[in-house]
Amino acid sequence: MSDLPHENDQPDPLDAFEELIAEETDRDPDLAVIEAGSRTLRTQGGAPQADVPARPEDPEVDKALREVETELAGRWGETKLEPSVSRIAALMDVLGEPQRSYPSIHITGTNGKTSTARMIEALLGAFELRTGRYTSPHVQSVTERISLDGAPISAERFIETYQDIKPYIEMVDGLQEYRLSFFEVLTGMAYAAFADAPVDVAVVEVGMGGSWDATNVIDGDVAVITPISLDHTDRLGATPGEIAAEKGGIIKQDATVILAQQPVDAAQVLLKKAVEVDATVAREGLEFGVVARQVAVGGQLVTLRGLGGEYPEVYLPLHGAHQAHNAAVALAAVEAFFGVGALRAESLDIDTVRKAFAAVSSPGRLEVVRRSPTIVLDAAHNPAGAEVTAEAVREAFDFSRLIGVVGASADKNVRGLLEAFEPIFAEVVVTQNSAHRAMDADELAAIAVEVFGDDRVQVEPRLPEALEAAITLAEEEGEFAGGGVLVTGSVITVGEARLLLGKG
Repeated sequence: MSDLPHENDQPDPLDAFEELIAEETDRDPDLAVIEAGSRTLRTQGGAPQADVPARPEDPEVDKALREVETELAGRWGETKLEPSVSRIAALMDVLGEPQRSYPSIHITGTNGKTSTARMIEALLGAFELRTGRYTSPHVQSVTERISLDGAPISAERFIETYQDIKPYIEMVDGLQEYRLSFFEVLTGMAYAAFADAPVDVAVVEVGMGGSWDATNVIDGDVAVITPISLDHTDRLGATPGEIAAEKGGIIKQDATVILAQQPVDAAQVLLKKAVEVDATVAREGLEFGVVARQVAVGGQLVTLRGLGGEYPEVYLPLHGAHQAHNAAVALAAVEAFFGVGALRAESLDIDTVRKAFAAVSSPGRLEVVRRSPTIVLDAAHNPAGAEVTAEAVREAFDFSRLIGVVGASADKNVRGLLEAFEPIFAEVVVTQNSAHRAMDADELAAIAVEVFGDDRVQVEPRLPEALEAAITLAEEEGEFAGGGVLVTGSVITVGEARLLLGKG
């Protein structure tokens, strides 16, 4: 906290703000209809991220980790839900309410949650706070989900945490109608690990929804809502507004809400919820946002408008306009956590902010893992995510021929995802990952043929062959023709490709 800035040389907070609003208008239709009702934050006046961990080198540790993974896999998976926080609340009770021992920033939304969480973590760490981060799903290793000080906990610590709380898990299992699920156990482990560390602040991403998500036994000082779109409609609702009603469940009494650009119906629901609990709201495009951005080598250079002023020339080593907006949301969340805009008018130290953002990574999010040809991994798994990924690829890469490798889950809007990628893929190789809910490659191919046409679709049920086929297709125009491969459709597909390509 000693590195927090002072008021020296701060720009007038209202200068050029009309340009900021104009910049944001394209992403937010008619914000005027959702203006009234809630208080707003309007100022008047870390360490580098670790990569995805590999398997433990020690055979005994690896064996013990596999045993824990097997026990966790024997529980309800993340797609089988009984909407309730009663089981995780019971576990927290017998553990002594570890989630109450530190303040937290709680993040929900449809897309961008993990990248935003990693940015928040980097910023907090740069200001010398000890952080715990809980995100899902993992790209390669389950230990990724629980991080301390910007790095996934070690396999040894993951095992130890599980063994420490296992007796309490079994106690709760015996008292509940349903056993604790895979995700509920991991959530309990994260909250226990954070208390044991101990951390100064926890950065927590919901698994699904908000109201009944297992993470929602915390009362986040700051609630972050990333852009909401249609996903998990069978569980959350058929419209953005209905989905927002579930996700708004993380907004607690007197909290601060950092609201990314939203569809109008979703924003209305979220602002109404904020009014009901007397929460303070900061809205992207009004209280904060992206002022300017330009493509740079390996990422982009952005100027962000925060709650306390402007942050110029911030290098962000991630591609795409969506990541710039994630950065604006993350910055506002950390400012709110430090009281900027409410208790203090000055902005955060610009050099510290720049250092933090320059160190951010987000594995599996437009991640380049190989050159010649260039292979990019992106975990887009719904139409909204695919649309921003396609836009970012057009902006950041100069491919003369891009081949897609797509392996998706059967419960997703696969047609919408493929339609979003169709304009940028010369051809697509459809495949399937190893998950039990992966869409069959032939079924995926049938949809792909309807979207791309028969001559642009190739089927390779096994991912290794799919990658090989895509590389061959990308190289057809010659070694220096600028061909590339984009692997996408699922976090699991991306994680398995990452391993095959020698990352982690």
